[in-house]
Amino acid sequence: MRIIGHRGARNLWAENSLGGFRNARALGVDAVELDVHLSSDGEIMVIHDPVLDRTTDHTGPVARLSREALARVRLDDTVGETIPTLPEVLDVFGPTGIELEIEMKMDAFGNPYDGLLDKVIALVEARGMASRVVLTCFVTEVLEEIRDKAPGMRRLASIDRRSCETFGGVDRTLRRFVDLGCIIAVEHSMLRLAVDRAVGIVGRDRLGAWVVNTVRDLDFWFGQPISQITSDRPDLALQLRSARKG
Repeated sequence: MRIIGHRGARNLWAENSLGGFRNARALGVDAVELDVHLSSDGEIMVIHDPVLDRTTDHTGPVARLSREALARVRLDDTVGETIPTLPEVLDVFGPTGIELEIEMKMDAFGNPYDGLLDKVIALVEARGMASRVVLTCFVTEVLEEIRDKAPGMRRLASIDRRSCETFGGVDRTLRRFVDLGCIIAVEHSMLRLAVDRAVGIVGRDRLGAWVVNTVRDLDFWFGQPISQITSDRPDLALQLRSARKG
């Protein structure tokens, strides 16, 4: 079972922060999930929300500020840390064997960023990290673009109830993303209701659950036929995995 630290490990350290990524690296996770947006001058910024309000001391859309301006934005729950760029995050994980799940986010109006995917692919390939990166998204059209522009890179579709409502049910949704050749990560409370059907459609080797954070839920999913768990508490997940092996 692979353990993925969600936004680094956001229930332990500030999400999508360099400090959090360094600490997650030290835990020995198998992979780390992170989110990317573009600044107004085209720099790849690592932050979850399209606006700054929830996790920083500023407000408004990420895309309205330049890289230089964003360097003056302070992350909450840190001592002076700023929003990292993707090159800075790659510096943290480059020397390791840890994989990265990089999620393509939409802007504050729900639109894909023009050029974001091309920039991410080019940077990852220039760093020689393509084999260690999974490109992820909730949006079908973006996953299709990933398939067309980087056919050799792995892609992951994130699925929740809203996805299933859009596509007309869980079975149709799973088949749609299986047809795109995706690994599929499903919100864990929904997957619990349909795990047997999901395994039948996707196969255990390409199926994962997110975001699983309590000991009870982690223990349940370690006993299910899936291949990966995404968690805000990867420390607990790693401890449980070790205990079960022992």
